[in-house]
Amino acid sequence: MPGQVQSIARAAAILRLLAGGSGRLGLLEIARALDLPKGTAHGIVRTLHDVGFVEQDKTSGKYQLGAALLHLGTSYLDVNELRSRSINWADPLAARSGEAVRIGTLLDSKVLVVHHVFRPDDTLQTLDVGALLPPHATALGKVLLAYNARGGLGDLVPYTRRTLASPRVLTRALAAIREAGWGSDIEEMTVGVAGIAAPIRGYGGLVVGAIGISGPVERVCDAHGQPRITLVTHVREAARAVSRDLGGRGQ
Repeated sequence: MPGQVQSIARAAAILRLLAGGSGRLGLLEIARALDLPKGTAHGIVRTLHDVGFVEQDKTSGKYQLGAALLHLGTSYLDVNELRSRSINWADPLAARSGEAVRIGTLLDSKVLVVHHVFRPDDTLQTLDVGALLPPHATALGKVLLAYNARGGLGDLVPYTRRTLASPRVLTRALAAIREAGWGSDIEEMTVGVAGIAAPIRGYGGLVVGAIGISGPVERVCDAHGQPRITLVTHVREAARAVSRDLGGRGQ
C-alpha cells in the first residue's frame, strides 16, 4: 500500500494547527510547532494561501484559516443529517426561550457546533457554527459526555471557579444528567452565562447530538440559581422533536 504524500500530510498538520490555535500564527511559530524547516513551512503556507485555505493578516503578517476552507466546512455541515433535521426545531426554541440555540455533537473529544440560532434580539452576536467547545464546561458537552464518555473525560481545564475540573465531581454530574434526561452549566465556561441542554437520539436510541440554549444567568436561572423549569421543558421538547425526525426516541 502506498505511503503518505508528505506534502499533503504537512499541509493538513498546518491547517489543524491553525484551527486549534487561539489566534493567528506567524510562519516561524508554525515551523517550530511542527518541527519543519522554515523554507518548507513557507512553501506549504504560500500554496495554502494561493488556494484560499489560509489568509494572511496584512498588518501582522500572521496566518489564519481562510474563507475557502471555512466554506468547505460549512458545506459539510449543511449536509450533516443532524443539522438538517434540527433546523426546523432550533428557530422555534430560540423564539420560545428568548435565548441563543446551539446543536452540537462530539468530534475528537470536543463539541462541534453544527447549528446556531442567534438570540432573538438586536444585540451583537457571533456565529458559532463550526466552533469546538470544551465538553466538560458546557451544557451541550456534559449531556454528550453523559451518554458517550467511553473514551474518557479528556482534559478538564478550569475555565472559571465553577468549572467541573475534578473527574470525580464530573462523573457524579454526568450520572445525574442521565437520570434527569437533561443537563446544565452555570458559569462553568464563561462568567455570567448559563446553559441548558438535552440529548438528541437517533436510530436505536443512540445519543447522536444535543440541543441547548445559553444566555445570561439571570434569564436562564431562577431566583435560587437553578435553571428555569419552563426553559428546561422547552429544550427537552425540542430534543424530542429532533429525535423523532431522526428516527430515534425522545426522553
